[in-house]
Amino acid sequence: MPIGDSIPLIGIRWDDVLFVALAATLLVSALLVVTLRDIIRCGLALIASFASLAGIYVLLGNPLVAATQVLVYIGAISVLVLFAIMLTQTKNAPARLVFQTQTLAAAVAAVVIAVVITATVLATTWPSAGQRLWTSTTDVAHLLFHDYVLPFEVVSVLLTAAVIGGVYLARREISKDGENR
Repeated sequence: MPIGDSIPLIGIRWDDVLFVALAATLLVSALLVVTLRDIIRCGLALIASFASLAGIYVLLGNPLVAATQVLVYIGAISVLVLFAIMLTQTKNAPARLVFQTQTLAAAVAAVVIAVVITATVLATTWPSAGQRLWTSTTDVAHLLFHDYVLPFEVVSVLLTAAVIGGVYLARREISKDGENR
C-alpha cells in the first residue's frame, strides 16, 4: 500500500511535517552552537545545523545546493574547524566568556527583533504559492563552468590562499627553551 501525499488522520502534507522537523532541528542546533561551553560539541552542533539546512534545500527542490552544502560546509568547513580546535588544544571555553556578560541585552534585542519580524510577516499580503521550480543540475553546471569560469577560479584561488594563511598562522614555533610560541 503506497503512502499518500498527506498524513491520513490530520491531512497535513508529509513534506510540511519534514520541513517543520528540519527547521526545528536547525534552530535547536544553532542555539546549541552559541550556548554550549565545550567547543567540540559546538562544532558538532554546527555540523547538525548544516545538515538540517541541506535537508531543507532538498525539500525546496534544489539538490545541487544541498550537495554543495554537504560537501563544502559539512565536509570541509566544519571538519577544518574541528581540526583547528583539536590542533590548538583548546577544548573548553574560558570560565566567563565576554558575551555572557551581555545576556540581558542580547535577550531584549532578540525579543524586539522577533516581534518586528512577526509583525512584518503578519502584515504582509503573500501571493498564493505556485509550483516548485526544479533546478536542472546540467544547466547550473553549464553556467558555472562555461559562463562563470573566471569568477569560479578566482574564488578557488582565494579559498586556497585563505587555507594556506590559516595553516601558517596556526603553526607553532618552538623556542630554544622548549616553550611553544
